[in-house]
Amino acid sequence: MPTLPDAPAAPVNNSGSVDPGSFENFAEFYPFYLAEHSNLTCRRLHFAGASLSLVCLALLVVTRNPLWLLAGLLCGYGFAWIGHFGFEKNKPASFKRPLLSFRGDWTMYKDIWLGKVKI
Repeated sequence: MPTLPDAPAAPVNNSGSVDPGSFENFAEFYPFYLAEHSNLTCRRLHFAGASLSLVCLALLVVTRNPLWLLAGLLCGYGFAWIGHFGFEKNKPASFKRPLLSFRGDWTMYKDIWLGKVKI
């Protein structure tokens, strides 16, 4: 998996785990985000959920039916959370850093398409 050059070490809390709320910017956050997605099945579920959410977004635009927005959110977050809780065995970073995590989702999605992150 790719890492960002010269990324500072991740802040660690008292329990010895990294606190996702302690990152100041995306450049610091993304290496942590990738480490939280080391399980292949988790990454595949993220990719499937993101792809389905894009299909739902297209259907929302075409049909103007707002239920496609709900379907897109359910696909995106549902697949990702199954990956985290069922396979990765960790808590999604979106619980503490939703905006950085959302950006991480789409950056990893792009990196998968570019072959930088394997599925």
